[in-house]
Amino acid sequence: MPQTAVRTGVTLNYEITGEGEPVLLIMGTSGSLPMWGEVAPRLAQEYQVIAFDNRGLGGSERGEGAITVASLAEDASALLAALEIPRAHTLGWSLGSAIQQEMALAHPEQLATAVMCGTWARCDGFQRAMLSALRLPYAIRDMDAALTTSGLAFSPQLLDDPNVEQMVAALAPAFPQSEDQMQVTVEQWDADLVHDTQDRLSGITTPTMVVVGEQDLITPSWQAKKVADAIPGARYELVTGPGSSHGLHLERPDDLVRLVTDFLQDNSLERRPAALGS
Repeated sequence: MPQTAVRTGVTLNYEITGEGEPVLLIMGTSGSLPMWGEVAPRLAQEYQVIAFDNRGLGGSERGEGAITVASLAEDASALLAALEIPRAHTLGWSLGSAIQQEMALAHPEQLATAVMCGTWARCDGFQRAMLSALRLPYAIRDMDAALTTSGLAFSPQLLDDPNVEQMVAALAPAFPQSEDQMQVTVEQWDADLVHDTQDRLSGITTPTMVVVGEQDLITPSWQAKKVADAIPGARYELVTGPGSSHGLHLERPDDLVRLVTDFLQDNSLERRPAALGS
């Protein structure tokens, strides 16, 4: 059953799979639950995975008020509270990683770790151009164009694969399904464009790992590196080679899951008290 994020009054659609330490998955712009691909079930082999749809997409209500990175962070925080999960590991992709930054600043007690995949702190000119191009098809309500431009999230290798059209078609249910959801996606792109934590990241105390692919055009590696450099003690992982795109979790799920599980094991909730007491 969908769960109400009590503090923000919005009913969010979510799924919980697996057992173990909790891991909250926070989705990127335009996506809903199926966009996690193989990452969610693979993590669920070792962890309790909580995946949810951001407000207005998938099965989640839109609610009232502006959609900003900070308001979406409040939704995620309220969902954990409603589920009575006091502290969770987090994996955020793209917009989801920006949401993690705001959560880590506003509700640090809730985050055991933050794995930020495809992240940034403030748009530069190149990224602003990319995000604006991706926003346009949603603004004019052209879903075919939106699916075509979504190719910017993938690698040259995948886009040259003769089966790419079938692959994109298989992901279509994870994209917006109505004009209302397309409008929400426009609001998400707008939130991406004005996201700015660059001067606040030094205040994050959550153990953090930043992961990015060298082929990522939407959140380029130099942007992700700025985030890692600004967060005290953050680990930076650059994934290289074919498939190292913005859609890293879809093209290279084995590599991403390995990085995530290694990091979570190093920062286990069970280990933390012993480390503090040593």
